[in-house]
Amino acid sequence: GCNKMERVLELKFTLSNEKTMTLTIPNPKDNLTDEQITAAMQAIVTANVFDREGSYIVGIHSARIVDRDVIEFNVA
Repeated sequence: GCNKMERVLELKFTLSNEKTMTLTIPNPKDNLTDEQITAAMQAIVTANVFDREGSYIVGIHSARIVDRDVIEFNVA
């Protein structure tokens, strides 16, 4: 198979129903700071554009960058 590295930024938010919602952003910039992530997440909270089964984002939960090895097989 074809092997490649994938990096994603996971932004997790608290919803009004006390559950969480995760936004996954592929290929984040290198050297992001806590301040940049917080500002971006706060902008998403403030914009209030997401609706998850009638619930909406009320706060920031957590954020992380995840690196993973992906091996794709050519089966089609």
